[in-house]
Amino acid sequence: MSHTATGRAGAAPAVLTALRVTATLTVLALLWQFLTAGGFVEQRGGEAAEGLHATGAIVLHVVAGLTVVAAAVLWRAGAALWPTVLAAVVFVLTFVQAYVGSHGPLSVHIPGAMVLTIGAVVVAAWSFAPTGR
Repeated sequence: MSHTATGRAGAAPAVLTALRVTATLTVLALLWQFLTAGGFVEQRGGEAAEGLHATGAIVLHVVAGLTVVAAAVLWRAGAALWPTVLAAVVFVLTFVQAYVGSHGPLSVHIPGAMVLTIGAVVVAAWSFAPTGR
């Protein structure tokens, strides 16, 4: 098996599908986070909105972690390394975000959410891109 810079050479279809699913779920979990954040930032949803946001954070940790696993298995099957590294950075940053969301200023938490989103979207987009560019 040869490793390629951009392709997913020799990747098992099931593993690629798993990456596509987990990466998409990561992006959807981030969307949920944006939607629920508005509820308690604007003081509309109170504790209920904050609870939904906290639950969404747990889901985000899980699906981001599963994305790292799928990307790593795909890398071991011959795909590029960088999506695995980026997925791992996103996963770690979900915990940083959770901490900052509870203990830090929104002026750090909100840009952090943008960084997470960009990373997650790049991994998801790569998983759907045609091979052998």
